Amino acid sequence: MPLQMNREVFITCAVTGSGSTQDRSPHVPRSPKDIADSAIAAAKAGAAVVHCHVRDPDTGVPSRDPKMFREVTDRIREADTDVVLNLTAGMGGDITFGPVETPLPVNAAGTDMAGATERVAHIAECRPEICTLDCGTMNFAEADYVMTNTPGMLRAMGAKMTELGVKPEIEAFDTGHLWFAKQLVEEGILTSPALVQLCMGVPWGAPDDLNTFMAMVNNVPPGWTYSAFSLGRHQMPYVAASVLAGGHVRVGLEDNLMLGRGQLATNAELVARAVEIIENLGARVIGPDEVRAKLDLTKQAPVG
Repeated sequence: MPLQMNREVFITCAVTGSGSTQDRSPHVPRSPKDIADSAIAAAKAGAAVVHCHVRDPDTGVPSRDPKMFREVTDRIREADTDVVLNLTAGMGGDITFGPVETPLPVNAAGTDMAGATERVAHIAECRPEICTLDCGTMNFAEADYVMTNTPGMLRAMGAKMTELGVKPEIEAFDTGHLWFAKQLVEEGILTSPALVQLCMGVPWGAPDDLNTFMAMVNNVPPGWTYSAFSLGRHQMPYVAASVLAGGHVRVGLEDNLMLGRGQLATNAELVARAVEIIENLGARVIGPDEVRAKLDLTKQAPVG
């Protein structure tokens, strides 16, 4: 696939994530109000899409409470700043095994396994334009933790998302995840052209070197739309890399806490830095209405 720069770029801001970052920066939002406020600030700075998780307001521990998702989405929709809503559906697939000699029973404190309907319950209620579909199982950095998404689970969740009229954003942590995404489209579970997020540098998925990145890009079918990100200090270089390779970009506190050495960032500051990089490359940052038209998104009202 030849290198072809993208001249019309949308920015996704991953607002808070599900990592244990809540005590590493005061800017990582915890409460639904704080998450919504940070998302709105990111939109004002130039993000067309906000990708939202929720957290326990007191502890900052990641949650999948539908009531908190509803509060976040209601607050964002009621704001005077338009933005495309993208909610995670990645929670509820966590297994933490016991010690290597006695892996069973699993560690209950680190295991959260839910059925397909429960995993998308907040999507069915909140009706965002986009929700994520982690398109495979993967070992994460922790010794005994596995992000678990079986083919059967992904087929069931993908079908529910399509039925709800919510566009899945395929989270691809390695080339095999793209392979299965193509299978889901071939089976008619997901529609084409699909939307993909290339997740680079997440242990132990695709490393964030440029050779691997281009291998990921070259496995995205023609006509599909993709965005990309990497972690920490590599976040901003991947803004440039993705645009130059024909993609869109993701930044935000889910993936990186720093604006520079020793300088903690806000989501709005990370988005503003991405805007600067994109425009310096000679591309244009597009807004939420253009994203909806490009991706054929349906703007729905929440249920109830």
